[in-house]
Amino acid sequence: MQRILSAQLSEHVHEKVAIAGWIHRRRLLKSVAFLIVRDAAGLSQVVVTDPATRAQLEQLAEESVVEVTAVVTANPQAPNGVELTGPQVRELSAVGVPLPFELHRPTLTAGLPAQLDHAALALRHPSRAATLRIAAAATAGFRKALEAQRFVEIQTPKIVGSATESGSSVFRLDYFGRPGYLAQSPQFYKQLMVGVFERVFEVGPVFRAEPSDTARHLAQYTSLDAEMGFIADHRDVMAALTLVVRGMLAEVTARTGHRTPEVPAEVPAVHFTEALRIAGAPPDEPDLAPAHERALGEWARREHGSEFVFVTGYPMRKRPFYTHPDPGRPAYSNGFDLLFRGLEIVTGGQRLHRYEDYVAALSAAGEPVEAYRGYLDGFLYGMPPHGGWAIGLERFVARLTGLANVREVTAFPRDLHRIAP
Repeated sequence: MQRILSAQLSEHVHEKVAIAGWIHRRRLLKSVAFLIVRDAAGLSQVVVTDPATRAQLEQLAEESVVEVTAVVTANPQAPNGVELTGPQVRELSAVGVPLPFELHRPTLTAGLPAQLDHAALALRHPSRAATLRIAAAATAGFRKALEAQRFVEIQTPKIVGSATESGSSVFRLDYFGRPGYLAQSPQFYKQLMVGVFERVFEVGPVFRAEPSDTARHLAQYTSLDAEMGFIADHRDVMAALTLVVRGMLAEVTARTGHRTPEVPAEVPAVHFTEALRIAGAPPDEPDLAPAHERALGEWARREHGSEFVFVTGYPMRKRPFYTHPDPGRPAYSNGFDLLFRGLEIVTGGQRLHRYEDYVAALSAAGEPVEAYRGYLDGFLYGMPPHGGWAIGLERFVARLTGLANVREVTAFPRDLHRIAP
């Protein structure tokens, strides 16, 4: 008999079916026992009245894996309005150790460190699994929205010969006797691939060796990157990104039912200098602190009814060397961040596209040109005006679900203290 999932039971009322999954909970009452079986689609309720089956059930601990053959019976009080009666239960894998915490409760009572220590178990809880489904749906929406805009998916190396952003926040490694690094971003490669496909994107891990022990930082996270050619300036990039974020949220709702905020037709945008004034920050601040971002989020909701706000024109001294300056205000960049509910989730902007501009930028930064030779060669052969962005998936999902810590939406987080499991 072919196995079906819990969500399909209502289609088989009065039929004998087979399900399989984990024992989510056992309720052993005097005259009857209830077995709740969890699979990838949800929960099934199994009613046990046969003494032999009950005795078998009493020996099986929660999280043991079982197969159940039974008749589907309508019951409005059961999950999805049906339950399984007259069951035969076959053990597939028994649990013989105490569980570090219970999974049948609506919320996990264990603290986050305990959940992370026992991730293989904690991730089975419906609430934890739901956030990973949202992340999967957001990623699918990212791909779908970009393919609709003629972007091509690429894959780039994660072992590189030079730092992308700065030399101080990279993981160094021994690459066959010479220095190598884990990639901080696919930035150099996606720019070069604009010369091939004009519009490209990638979903992949990036690595940051920043000693930041906060609820918003990870040493490895998933970056949703895109780069597009033949733009006028960073505003073309912002317009494309707006469509992508709208598509990501639509896919999350379609696949998971999670309620998502509306993305305005035109997301409000403020220049960095104006953002400092709105946030009550000194005019000489070089960057936005988390408190400033929160203030801007509140301003966007109050003044524009938007959960999103662009901050444009960050100071050039706070942007990477490949960033294109604002032609009218060279001390400021044609770069931007997108804030979602008061938290930066996207960084992007227009890039330099002429070889001589790169040489000048590297020289001004005190960086040797030779270290970037493989990257710079692409600009010798003609590159169009281009720009792009990177979305931090974990931050995006944490903000969307209202969770305070990015580790709560990451299956196996890597941070300042954790490299296992």
